[in-house]
Amino acid sequence: MTLTTKLLVAASLAAIVAPVLAAGDAGAGRALYQARCMACHSIDYNGVGPAHRGVFGRAAAQAPGFAYSDALKSARVIWNEDTLDRWLADPEKVAPGQRMGVNVPEAKDRADLIAYLKQAAAAK
Repeated sequence: MTLTTKLLVAASLAAIVAPVLAAGDAGAGRALYQARCMACHSIDYNGVGPAHRGVFGRAAAQAPGFAYSDALKSARVIWNEDTLDRWLADPEKVAPGQRMGVNVPEAKDRADLIAYLKQAAAAK
């Protein structure tokens, strides 16, 4: 197989996999965040859960002023679209013993929430 063929195969596979995480609707994510997340979280303030501003690129358990579980402190996760998708789908699978008792089973809802978090966390 030539290098060109290998690159075409890799690009084709990426095109098949990418849409799973790619197209979140930040507006729909905002509504979901308000309905499902704000009982514990805020973009700017710690509550029952940590604040989300600056979450992208941040290591897990590093939001200032929040008391994280030992499980999340030892998770060694950097938050990005992929890790947030896995976390929202099943937090216990990412960090067994963590304290977040909620998951988001629907892929579209996770993509929307991630799009909102990415937009809101960057804006100030």
